[in-house]
Amino acid sequence: MNNNDILIRLRYALDIKDIDMITIFKLGGITLTKEELQMMLLKSKTNISDSDEDEFIADEGMKKCNNYMLESFLNGFIVFKRGKQESNLSEPKKDIFLIKDNKAVNNVMLKKLKIALSLTSEDMLDIFNIAGVNLSNSELSAVLRREGQRNYKECGDRYTRHFLKGLAIKYRNIQ
Repeated sequence: MNNNDILIRLRYALDIKDIDMITIFKLGGITLTKEELQMMLLKSKTNISDSDEDEFIADEGMKKCNNYMLESFLNGFIVFKRGKQESNLSEPKKDIFLIKDNKAVNNVMLKKLKIALSLTSEDMLDIFNIAGVNLSNSELSAVLRREGQRNYKECGDRYTRHFLKGLAIKYRNIQ
């Protein structure tokens, strides 16, 4: 899955309007016009293969969403849903950008959606179950760990697709 596809699916699943998308991007530190947003939300052509990796082929005029833009959106979504966090001057400043490469995108997206939507691990397991994926608590915990930890597991595109599908079913009451 590419970042544009993740944005499109997330927008559909949570029924986020264009004006809210622009606001969320702004809260994350990126200013977009409505036209730029619409160009970003165009359906992309993907080269379908047997592997989990979909080759991204941008349409003419399509605005590609890079990792920085996606993570800025997710950070803005947390602020949009939960409000601005008061910073404590005695605490060291945390790095809010966790995506180092394309392999970490799915894991970071799940973590940030968990925070933004105030989901518990049980809620996340329920969302996966709604989409037809049975995950154990330890498998979910491995996906939510910080990259580099001993039991960290990379989240594949399949889990991401199913999680976003489960969100759509839960939040849009689709059966």
